[in-house]
Amino acid sequence: MMDKEKQQYDKMVNTPIKKLVLKLAIPTIISMLVTSIYNLADTLFVSSLGESVSGAISIVFPIMTIIQAVGFTLGMGAGSLISAKLGKEENDEAKSIGSIAFYTSIAFGFLILLFGLVFLGPILNNVLGATETIFPFAKDYAFYILLGSPIMTGAFVLNNILRSEGKSKFAMIGLVTGGVINIILDPLFIFAFKLGIKGASIATVISQTISFILLIIPFLRNKTIVDLSIKKISKYFSSLFEIIRTGFPSLARQGLATLSTILMNNVAANIGNDAGISAMGIVAKVFMVIFAITLGIGQGYQPVCGYNYFSRNYKRVKDALIFTFLFSVICMSGIAIVVYFTAPYLIDIFIDSDKVVEIGKQALRYQCLVMPLIPFNVICNMTYQATRKKVRATLLSICRQGIFYIPLILLLPKYFGLTGLEVSQPIADVLTSLFSVPYFISIIKRLNKEMEI
Repeated sequence: MMDKEKQQYDKMVNTPIKKLVLKLAIPTIISMLVTSIYNLADTLFVSSLGESVSGAISIVFPIMTIIQAVGFTLGMGAGSLISAKLGKEENDEAKSIGSIAFYTSIAFGFLILLFGLVFLGPILNNVLGATETIFPFAKDYAFYILLGSPIMTGAFVLNNILRSEGKSKFAMIGLVTGGVINIILDPLFIFAFKLGIKGASIATVISQTISFILLIIPFLRNKTIVDLSIKKISKYFSSLFEIIRTGFPSLARQGLATLSTILMNNVAANIGNDAGISAMGIVAKVFMVIFAITLGIGQGYQPVCGYNYFSRNYKRVKDALIFTFLFSVICMSGIAIVVYFTAPYLIDIFIDSDKVVEIGKQALRYQCLVMPLIPFNVICNMTYQATRKKVRATLLSICRQGIFYIPLILLLPKYFGLTGLEVSQPIADVLTSLFSVPYFISIIKRLNKEMEI
């Protein structure tokens, strides 16, 4: 084993758990927060242009989640396998898996680009629920987002490969820099250059391109265990199917997030028109920032889990699981309290509309009530994915936006109107958490059993 590979292996299996999880989680949390904040920045700056323009961001959001779904599927799938292979000291296979995932993500990104541009009008009108007033703005915003698809899918994979090796600092530098640049460019392109919503999407693509460049630099400078060699693709090309299978929970989660957003937009349009779409879109973006904290903690924990599980160090896995879960619950509880009392002010930052603020305030407060429960599903799901328990990981990943939310968003607004729209996601989160508890207990029992052998 090469020196840098040996040093990385020793770090992942010998560093004290709390120190290691926090060391990997904090850069990942920062990365996730900045990514969410610059997504929020688009909404913040664009919302000042009016309800219809703000609604366009919500309408195009499912296209963003499809791009993310491809990137997360290949990135999370490859990341889980790479951590497992490195934990078993099968470094050559780990390198091949990284190369396959990266180049496949670029190819899929181009497919999304071509399909999206050809069918953009029908997708926005007939699938995503754009109203007549929102459509022209949504079309302008979606056009440039689609142009950036290959860059975005590739960046997601590079980020996950770096994290899987335990090099979350490199990932943080790439994502944070891109995020800060996006926040700077947004007002410049939207207002100074008078490009409106086009400026927001152009700024996003430029910032994503900068992130991509910064994320790929460690690979080009030989700072990583995994290299991105085309030559390594043919040797283990069958690994692509294993990558997709392992990353399928991410695909299912993101795919259902896309579908649920489409349904929410259509329901919101019927109940509250542009104001309803705008309000729920703003709430979704605000919640993404909060959710990014738990997701960042979990993604910092995931390579620790994978490395040590496949090194058969089950006590470290259990210690990491319990610490990560408790840390996540404490963080989400504190944030929920703050956001609950500041909800109207948070929504008001984005748009000067009493109707939008009222709808958004109620929806965000309902969401705050269930935030401390969310780590049950997130940490549980990531544990099963890191240990390659694909069926359980997939089942847990589709609960929140699929098994529970979709039926609720279709039923509750019919009987309870706007209130039904506002409480559908929080109720789905409660049911998802309750569903996840037995699986969480099962993980602990299985680790205890493995420790006794």
